Amino acid sequence: MTILVTGASGHLGRLAVEALLARGVDASAIRAGARDTAKIADLAARGVQAVQLDYTDAASVAGAVAGADKVLLVSGSEVGQRVAQHRAVIDAAAAAGVAQLVYTSAPRADTSALILAPEHKATEEAIAASGVPATILRNNWYSENYLGTLAQAAATGVVASSTGEGRVASASRADFAEAAAFVLTGDGHLGRVYELGGDVAWDFAELASAIGEVLGREIAYVAQTPEEQAAALSAAGLDEGTVGFVVGLDANIAAGDLAEVTHELSGLIGRPTTPLVDTLRAGA
Repeated sequence: MTILVTGASGHLGRLAVEALLARGVDASAIRAGARDTAKIADLAARGVQAVQLDYTDAASVAGAVAGADKVLLVSGSEVGQRVAQHRAVIDAAAAAGVAQLVYTSAPRADTSALILAPEHKATEEAIAASGVPATILRNNWYSENYLGTLAQAAATGVVASSTGEGRVASASRADFAEAAAFVLTGDGHLGRVYELGGDVAWDFAELASAIGEVLGREIAYVAQTPEEQAAALSAAGLDEGTVGFVVGLDANIAAGDLAEVTHELSGLIGRPTTPLVDTLRAGA
């Protein structure tokens, strides 16, 4: 059996390869796909198959997928281009007769108002239309997404947002990667859609407290209106598109779009999800 992991030079993809190895999958049975294989040379040195896979190059995608029994499609990072990129992998998987395609989606992607949900919804629909046997992992936020907030707070002493009382059920990337490895190596997951997230949903006052614990000093939480946040971000030099994205995402959080706690992630990995403060401390 050969398992292909796309985006293997990225944070989640690399961790998924590590999780497969930890589950006892032979390195030679793991195929790591990356746009630049030099970035996964260390995995190749451990016996993992390193192959060139560029989501925008259909020939490289087809070559990487050929002969794979299972594929972990790690969602791309280029917002606005991801549906076409993902379809290249889906089409290749269908042509190659892949036995299981696992896709990293977003929470409640088919119904959510989350600003990032439409591309995930379209990808899930493309997978369903392809007929490839699949497992959908709807990943909530990665706690590592807030390492930048930690760095800003270290400089300013403040965490500011317009999230109101909204909560985020985040978990570490390693938690999500471990779940992906579990469904790739176990039975009974075909056709399943898992809503994955942390065991605890936290608000931004609690994020400030966690950052303060890591830094060893008090960090204040400043609640902003969307207008105040937009003005502050613009004054900091962010372009209009980025400002709109950040404010829109905070509006999603305020509306509860990332707040759901399902315990499906801890159920898959067989342990509690990693606490926010532990992930922040590890990445500080």
